[in-house]
Amino acid sequence: MPTTIDAADRFEIADLFARLADVLDESRFDDIGTVYAPDVSVSSPRGGELRGLDEVKAFLHRTAVADERTHHIHSGVRITEDGAGVRVSASQLVIYYQEGEAPHRRSGLRLAYTAVRTPDGWRLTQGQLALAWTEPAR
Repeated sequence: MPTTIDAADRFEIADLFARLADVLDESRFDDIGTVYAPDVSVSSPRGGELRGLDEVKAFLHRTAVADERTHHIHSGVRITEDGAGVRVSASQLVIYYQEGEAPHRRSGLRLAYTAVRTPDGWRLTQGQLALAWTEPAR
């Protein structure tokens, strides 16, 4: 049966990107389950294929760089319904910096997920992260 979403659902789904940015920027990696479904599957340039919350958490902890901070900004959030479910995508700008210093790297990505309604609210699953560009700061 196709999933039908209303304005409140759309708001909650779009808010997942703000919550994702907070979890990543605040290094609260153990809270990724507030954004991702337990059976999440994410394909990314840095992580390859990650399956399940435990793999995602382990990857985030393992790849965190000491004293490096990030600032994730999402734009162009698009939510579409089709026979297969709810698709959600966004552009992501990631700025890497050390506290009090100018950024040393920036990257632009395109994110595409399926969103699912869980007992705890909407969550992202079946994700594809594609690197559009990256540059060191000048």
